[in-house]
Amino acid sequence: MSALGELGSLRGKKPVGQKKDNLAGYLFLAPWLLGLFLITIGPMVASLYLSFTDYNLIQAPKWIGLENFSRMLSDERLHNSLRVTFTYVFVSVPLQLTIALLLAVVLDRGVRGMAFYRSVFYLPSLLGSSVAIAILWRQVFGTTGLLNQVLDVIGIHGKGWISDPSTALGTLVVLNVWTFGSPMVIFLAGLRQIPTMYYEAASVDGAGVLRRFVSITLPLLTPIIFFNLVLQIIHAFQSFTQAFVVSGGSGGPSDSTMFFTLYLYDRGFGNFDMGYASAMAWFLLVIIGVFTAANFFASKYWVFYDD
Repeated sequence: MSALGELGSLRGKKPVGQKKDNLAGYLFLAPWLLGLFLITIGPMVASLYLSFTDYNLIQAPKWIGLENFSRMLSDERLHNSLRVTFTYVFVSVPLQLTIALLLAVVLDRGVRGMAFYRSVFYLPSLLGSSVAIAILWRQVFGTTGLLNQVLDVIGIHGKGWISDPSTALGTLVVLNVWTFGSPMVIFLAGLRQIPTMYYEAASVDGAGVLRRFVSITLPLLTPIIFFNLVLQIIHAFQSFTQAFVVSGGSGGPSDSTMFFTLYLYDRGFGNFDMGYASAMAWFLLVIIGVFTAANFFASKYWVFYDD
């Protein structure tokens, strides 16, 4: 064999050491790959198929085409769950991000013991979606809860905030706003990346605190605001534990806390209408995808990237 032929054959073969490294890499990735295909992609494909079937968890799925999706057009309880979910998202997310940003600005000014305050403020984000905190929320806003006990001290007779349709959803909004720690920490990290020379130049020009915040902080922080906005909208649409525990799984008085996810759970595991529940799950995925795509499209008009 000529020298050129030998060189070509060597180029087509990988060194033994590289093969071993690749094999080790795939072995380390194996648990993640198994989880991806068996826990994520597999159930997603199965739910997509079930969304076109009539399936009650007992009998074999029966193909019915788009009937599950057409049923959504006349499902008044589903329409109500969408109204409740949209209200929850549009009210709680802006409030949460506003409070998180304001607290991040305060902490960024060099408050003594900032590490302690940062940990305290972040703690609710770790516990806000837990069952224990949801149960605690019931104790705080119940008829004989802590809030009414405080109001009794100042002579105000409280009510059952969770059992009243006019305030039940508001308690869940407050619970979501209370978990502002995660976006606050991200805002704080973004504030630390803004060069101080901009503030120094603005101070020399006589700009006040509010002017510097509006003209410097907000524009340079828009990528972080956009990042937090997308994440928190997705998280709010997926909220389930708070509504399930606080309302006892019933959707609250007059379905005032019947989130879309809670109604999905009720249809799938309460009424054993798993085909319809699967169709609802994919409908929710489309809703989240539309909102995310809309945010990315609108971001080019208000998000400023400092190149």
